[in-house]
Amino acid sequence: MSSHPDLLPPASRWTRRQALRYGAAAAVALAGLPRADAAPASSSPPRTRLRLIGEARMPHRLQFEGSTVGGLSGIDYDDTSGLYYLLSDDGSAINPARFYTASIAMQAQGLGEPELRSVTFLRQSDGSTYPAALRGIDVPDPESIRWRAASQSLLWTSEGHALTGAAPALRESRTDGTLLREFTLPPMFDFHLSQGPRINRTLEGLALSPDGRRAWIAMEAALRQDGPVPTVQVVGGPCRFTEIDLSSGHILRQIAYVPDAVPGAPVPPATQADNGVTEILMLDAERMLVLERAYMAGHGPTTSNSLRLYLIDTHTGSDTLGLPTLHSGGYRPVAKVLLADFSAFTGAGIGPRLNRLDNTEGMCWGPRLASGNRSLHFISDDNFNSRQITQWLAFEFFD
Repeated sequence: MSSHPDLLPPASRWTRRQALRYGAAAAVALAGLPRADAAPASSSPPRTRLRLIGEARMPHRLQFEGSTVGGLSGIDYDDTSGLYYLLSDDGSAINPARFYTASIAMQAQGLGEPELRSVTFLRQSDGSTYPAALRGIDVPDPESIRWRAASQSLLWTSEGHALTGAAPALRESRTDGTLLREFTLPPMFDFHLSQGPRINRTLEGLALSPDGRRAWIAMEAALRQDGPVPTVQVVGGPCRFTEIDLSSGHILRQIAYVPDAVPGAPVPPATQADNGVTEILMLDAERMLVLERAYMAGHGPTTSNSLRLYLIDTHTGSDTLGLPTLHSGGYRPVAKVLLADFSAFTGAGIGPRLNRLDNTEGMCWGPRLASGNRSLHFISDDNFNSRQITQWLAFEFFD
C-alpha cells in the first residue's frame, strides 16, 4: 500500500487561523508530516457538521413536458425565485441536453416532494439544440450547473466526448438555454492519445465564489500523466481544480486534490470499484466543500455507494497551472478534512435515516433555516437505470 505523506502542507506554512479552522488535521500538520506508513490526515474522525433534514425521490423516467427526467448530475439554487436548477447529464441520447427548474418544500424536520416547474433545452451558438453523439460534432456531457445572480445566467460544465473530439468545456447560457459564451480552458484538458483526461472522468465539479466573480472547475480524476485512478488499496492521483476569472475568462490558478482510495472491495473482486470527485461548493471566499463518491459492485443497494464530504482551504495547495505533469514532491496538494461520511446517516439511529445511498453528483446551498444555518442539498444521478434512484437529500450545515 502506498500513501501520500504530502496530503498536508508543511507545518511552517500553517497560520494560527488555519490551525484553528482545521482542528485535528492541523494538529497533525503542526506536529510534522505523517510517516509514509501512517494513515492520511483525511482519515481523522469528522466533526458533526451535518444534520439530516430529510430525503425525497423522483419517479424513474418521469415524463415531463416532452422530456424524460433522469441523470440529474447538477443542482443549484436561486434564493430570489426559490427555484432549483437541475442539470441532466443526458448527452442528447434520450432528449436534447437540458436542465429543469424545480421547487421543494422544506421544514426543519422534513423534506417535501420535488415539483418540476419547467424544462429548458440548451442551445449551441447557432441556436440549435445539441445533437446525439456523431463524429466531429460538439456533443455535450453536462455535469454541473451554477446560477449567476449578477448576470441572471447559468454556468455549466460538459465532460466532453472523446470519440467525437468534443473537449471538456465550461459554458454560460441564458435561462432560455441560449449560449452566451464558452470559456477557453488550458490545453491539458483536451483529449490526447497518451495524456490528458480519462474518458468520463473530466469536468465533474463547478463552484462559484460568493461574490460571483470567480469559478472553480474540478476534474473527477487525475489526468493520465498525473497519476492513477483510486483503487481499493491506493489513493488516486491528484485531481486538478482550476480557478477562472469570469469577467475576463482568464485562468487564475490551479490546485491539486488527492481523492481517497476506494473504501471497500467489490464482490467479486474483479468487478467495478471506483472513487472520484463529483462536486465542489464554496463555503466562503477561500474554503471549499468537496464531495467524493465511490461505487463498489456487489454490495447491494444499501452499501454499494459511499459518499464523503471534505473541507479544503484553497490556499493551502501550491499552484500547479504551469506543471504539465504532477510528479511526487514537485507540488503540494491541498489539505483535506473529513466533515461527513454519509454512511453515518444509514441504518438505525436517532432522527431521520436513509435506507440507501446512490450515485450522488450534485450539491448546492439552499435557503437558510430558522436556526440561521444554511441548508445543504444533494441530488443523485440514476443513469436512467431502473435499479438506481433519483434521490434528493437536504441537511442542516453547521459551520
